[in-house]
Amino acid sequence: MFKIARSTAPRSPGPGKDDLPMLSQFCVSEAWSGDLSTGLLRLGERAVAIHGLDGSECGLLNLVRRYDPNDRSKLLELFEQATTHSSSFCFSTTIHNPLNGRRQPVFCIGESTGLERKYAGTIYGVFLFPYFTLDQDAVAGPGLIYQ
Repeated sequence: MFKIARSTAPRSPGPGKDDLPMLSQFCVSEAWSGDLSTGLLRLGERAVAIHGLDGSECGLLNLVRRYDPNDRSKLLELFEQATTHSSSFCFSTTIHNPLNGRRQPVFCIGESTGLERKYAGTIYGVFLFPYFTLDQDAVAGPGLIYQ
């Protein structure tokens, strides 16, 4: 799933106080941000570990290098669009861990803003990492995962 849209809808209130414990029952969530003037993304501790990165700051190519190879070009295109026009976006893919052969599903919801000036703006979002991983030979279909 890869979606991008220009953000024109009015903001609704944040999650209800009862929603966050329910979310944490199924996954770990972690915020991330990026400065479009430098091209650097800043990730939290968990996202760094799951993405197999050396530090909390990275470029986009380092971020997507472990993503499903079939999704990388679509994700790069999505990020290119998001860094060209203020947008809301979301995607889902898997992160491959070469050490154990398992794949970690990842969902991302984000937004880019402040792109009116050239080489400026910010991009930020949240990663959702479900508590399960997939074996190398798990079968995935459109929107469905079977183990």
